[in-house]
Amino acid sequence: MKIGYSVEGSADRALLKGLHRRWCPGADLMEGRFRGTTGQSARREIPNICLELGAKGADLIVFLRDSNEEVWREVLKAEEARCRPEHRHFAVFGVCDRNVECWISADPEWLGLKTGRPPAEFRTEDPKAAVAAAFGIRPGDRKEKELAELVAEAPLRGWLHSKSFADFYEKLRQQSKKHGCNMENLLEGRTG
Repeated sequence: MKIGYSVEGSADRALLKGLHRRWCPGADLMEGRFRGTTGQSARREIPNICLELGAKGADLIVFLRDSNEEVWREVLKAEEARCRPEHRHFAVFGVCDRNVECWISADPEWLGLKTGRPPAEFRTEDPKAAVAAAFGIRPGDRKEKELAELVAEAPLRGWLHSKSFADFYEKLRQQSKKHGCNMENLLEGRTG
């Protein structure tokens, strides 16, 4: 299986690489262009990335972006609408609450134990600075390997209170069924 992806930044890429290790480690990952840097309009960017990665043999293409200060469901709907009908069967869209650090810190107690930082540091509307401080992220050293390892071992059930993560995870799980990868059903038995 070949999984193509297009993300907005290095933390997004690290999250996908960590999920890949859990979800379908035997699959090949193929990176498409960073979103927003292609020089194309938003209307053309997604279809062109689908064409590019599809031509390289991608069985699945994952798009991940931040909602910033917009409502994630509205951003998701707009992203999905930009995908051509002929690509929708193999495209999965994820939109993080504000930014990917919101997902990474969705279980602040576990993250606090893992990083040796007080969990309260991660209980904020925008935990980007707290995650950067905990991992020593700075320009030139984005700590992608460390973030990917963290995601690969995180107890993701604790991330499910983030509705945007639960939505993205379930889409990946549904695709895993189609492609023979075994992805844990974290939503099973979930209430609310």
